[in-house]
Amino acid sequence: MTHPPYFAPHGGLPGQAALHTGRAVFTEAYAVIPKGVMRDIVTSNLPHWRGARAWIIARPMTGFAETFAQYVMEVAPGGGSDAPEPDPGAEGVIFVAEGAVEIALGEIAHLVEPGGYAYLPPGCGWRLRALGEHPARFHWIRKRYQAVEGIDAPEPFFADEAEIAPVAMPGTDGRWATTRFVDPDDLRHDMHVNIVTFQPGGLIPFEETHVMEHGLYVLEGKAVYRLNRDWVEVEAGDFMWLRAFCPQACYAGGPGRFRYLLYKDVNRHPALALPGA
Repeated sequence: MTHPPYFAPHGGLPGQAALHTGRAVFTEAYAVIPKGVMRDIVTSNLPHWRGARAWIIARPMTGFAETFAQYVMEVAPGGGSDAPEPDPGAEGVIFVAEGAVEIALGEIAHLVEPGGYAYLPPGCGWRLRALGEHPARFHWIRKRYQAVEGIDAPEPFFADEAEIAPVAMPGTDGRWATTRFVDPDDLRHDMHVNIVTFQPGGLIPFEETHVMEHGLYVLEGKAVYRLNRDWVEVEAGDFMWLRAFCPQACYAGGPGRFRYLLYKDVNRHPALALPGA
């Protein structure tokens, strides 16, 4: 099975003669963390993980992400964790960009390779081990699950993006399409992690302004993205955070496809009081 390329950081440091000027931006409405700042010195070591390091590119905090945390994990062959998730109320999504991992639920182990996706509900007790001769690199998105009375919690599942037909946006002739791992009408799920693809020349033709918080990691290609009042050039390896109601739009200029991994919170009422209020 053939998969498209997925960018993942490899760390390292620029030379002392490198120019300092970059594209990193942090505002009250959005942030851009370009691939050039994902270096060795900004990685985190995590409890109960072996041979692993993480670029933590989003975390709940005042003035930044409110609903989720997102990591780019790098795990050496044979490394991993038997107790990866510290929060019993957290759900997770794993999306593999490079290498291969084994994710075990109880006695059943699942091979997850590039393009592979795993949804891991709260309390499922998953374990992960990197396979092969090279490091595995994958996204790990975490969210505190919002249970709803009368609606069952979702079950774990595994998928491969190559086996899912992208859904084209109406009137775009396929230039803008979304690979959906979860049915939008499945109210058990309170977050979606999708892959959005723009062909060269594809665009978001209006300023989306909506309640959903976003995390966008560019997997392939380049584009110009509208973030609040600014147009920002982004490329494979860049991460964007957009707070709720931040206006957004996009032009994909080519020469190849522009694709990103998209997080958004969905299917729940807004809380009417801030946490701790």
